[in-house]
Amino acid sequence: MTSMSGLQKNSFPSPHRRLLITVLIMLFIICYNAYCQEFEHVEKWVEYLEELAEESEENAASIETLYDELSFLSENPMNLNQITEEQLRRLPFLSDIQLLNILKHLKQNGSFVSIYELKNIEFMDMQTIELILPFVYVEQVDKELPFSVKNMAKYGKNELVLRYDRCLNEKSGYKDFSDSILQRYPNRKYTGEPFYTSLRYAYTFDNRLQAGVVAEKDAGEPFLNAYHKGYDYYSIHVFLKDIGKIRSLAVGDYKVSFGQGLVISNDFTPSRSSILAQAERRNNGFRRHYSTNEHDFFRGIAGTVSLHKIDISAFYSNRKADATTDEKVITSFKTDGLHRTVGDREKRHNIHIETIGGHIRYVGTQLNVGVTAITYSFGGLSVEPEERPYNRFYFRGQRNVNTGIDYTWRFQRMVFFGETAFSKNGASATLNAVQWSASSGLKALLLYRRYDRKYQAFYGNAFAQSSTVQNEEGFYFSMQWSPIAYWRFSGYADFFRFPWIKYGIDAPSSGQEYMLQADFSGIKNTNVSARYRFRRRESNHTDGQEVWIGPNDRHRIRLQITHKPSAVISLRTTLENNGAENQPTDLQSRGWIISQSAGWKKQRVPIQWDVYAAYFKTDDYAARIYSNEKNILYNYAIPSFYGEGIRLATVLSYYFTNNLYLSVKAGWAHYYDRNTIGSDTEVIEGSNKIDLFAQLRWKF
Repeated sequence: MTSMSGLQKNSFPSPHRRLLITVLIMLFIICYNAYCQEFEHVEKWVEYLEELAEESEENAASIETLYDELSFLSENPMNLNQITEEQLRRLPFLSDIQLLNILKHLKQNGSFVSIYELKNIEFMDMQTIELILPFVYVEQVDKELPFSVKNMAKYGKNELVLRYDRCLNEKSGYKDFSDSILQRYPNRKYTGEPFYTSLRYAYTFDNRLQAGVVAEKDAGEPFLNAYHKGYDYYSIHVFLKDIGKIRSLAVGDYKVSFGQGLVISNDFTPSRSSILAQAERRNNGFRRHYSTNEHDFFRGIAGTVSLHKIDISAFYSNRKADATTDEKVITSFKTDGLHRTVGDREKRHNIHIETIGGHIRYVGTQLNVGVTAITYSFGGLSVEPEERPYNRFYFRGQRNVNTGIDYTWRFQRMVFFGETAFSKNGASATLNAVQWSASSGLKALLLYRRYDRKYQAFYGNAFAQSSTVQNEEGFYFSMQWSPIAYWRFSGYADFFRFPWIKYGIDAPSSGQEYMLQADFSGIKNTNVSARYRFRRRESNHTDGQEVWIGPNDRHRIRLQITHKPSAVISLRTTLENNGAENQPTDLQSRGWIISQSAGWKKQRVPIQWDVYAAYFKTDDYAARIYSNEKNILYNYAIPSFYGEGIRLATVLSYYFTNNLYLSVKAGWAHYYDRNTIGSDTEVIEGSNKIDLFAQLRWKF
């Protein structure tokens, strides 16, 4: 996520206030009075990811991966009449019971005639249907084509995506410095050009073959100069599915996920949200890696063989990674994928991580049980982080082993799931949950997790308040209820504690988090939602020489209205208020944002246009807010802002043909309380920041 910072405060100029008010009023008037005949669906899944991103800053990389996956699926939807359980599990909005009921309906009633038959399936509510609509369609099933070179050449689908981004303001990392300054401070200057560029190519044949190439260069990384020529990151994959007894076979770059993630998972981390199913991890097995995420993947070979009700999986990976190291010891890992400065490049690809693992799973109609085992080493080097009290139980050594057993048991309207895992040192982690769905529209979930302070899992990625599966215990309760037509209520409560000290907390600590949300859809073409979140965590507080542990509270209130005044116009109005309180010092900070977005897309017209305008004001970074604006395909970005200012953004897409289009986005942020934006090598002199994004996509 991007955040903006500054130094100096000025008064709010009235001309800019008038400009912002004028823009907002024009958006309201133009949009609420438009009229047309065609229908264009509003993509609710983007709003869902925005909600997750606002509350899961530490999981930005995994959310970006999920965004990439869903972006691809939205552009390549799946036919409901030939959809598989594995494909449905790629949609995180579906609960286990909803997923199985879709497959049951297909088996008992035959092919879908209309997409709206989903409304007749038990436990399928309108919110879930709206979320999955962009990813599915209904079409008569053709006879499966033989797997041959001729058919692959004739019926295979290709996609090429080229992207270019650039900030039009000069950042300090691109300025000229004298040789003497750079000798003393070599990391003050970026080694590369001030633009981002990427290339994606994908080939698909049915649902049985996927192949692709990804290449990327981040802004500041060298592209065509003395430091480096070419992209900074390359990824290649070939992925086969459902070929005889071979359920999956991956060669090149791939992702792995088994159980609830206590041992290993490259999937998005289950999180707290208004979607009940989000707490459950349901992907098991291998998937292709078709992302610009440079850290969270494996490189090698992997495969799953199905023998009646038994799935046997095995994988091998050996890939380079970034780290701070000498010839014998690794002191830290670098996971952001940025190689812009001399210091960054010294850590680039200087270690090897070798991983071997497997999974055996029994797949029954009601009971699934799996056993996972993996081992990994670091090219003969020993992981030895610098000794600190908070990292006393971090992994140290040359090799680690993790094992785990997971289960899913479906009993009538209830689903029990969980996993228990162990690391080489004998420490354990366990997660267990039960989900219940009533015919009255009530759904509930209760989850308990306990991750020992000594448990060590390099690839662990499970439901937690922390970013690691270690040193945490908690109870989580979530509920959704639709008592009457047009109304849906949802909420959760999470009570957690950290038995050992953490970074920034010099004693065992605890906390709680709550959310309540109400959604109303009783007005034609309009949805209204109101949400309140509260989170309390403890941290260190200092008063001179004295340090003590005290709570930090954060409140967030949001009112949002989405409306379609016509078939081609979509609107979203958001008002949000944030508050942060430091109880021991009695310090408080507040922030709020009002934003208006509008989208226009008419069938048979080759243009799509989206605009966004917002005014924000916060006391400081603790009360920062997020700009939930439209982005181009595969561009995950939810900028955060603090201070006082306005944000304007627009996305224009032109379709040369149905298979070739160009998207361009421009974003402008203006601050009223500063003369500089950013920090360190990202500092911009001035109170304005302008970004441009361009993407060309060709399907053939």
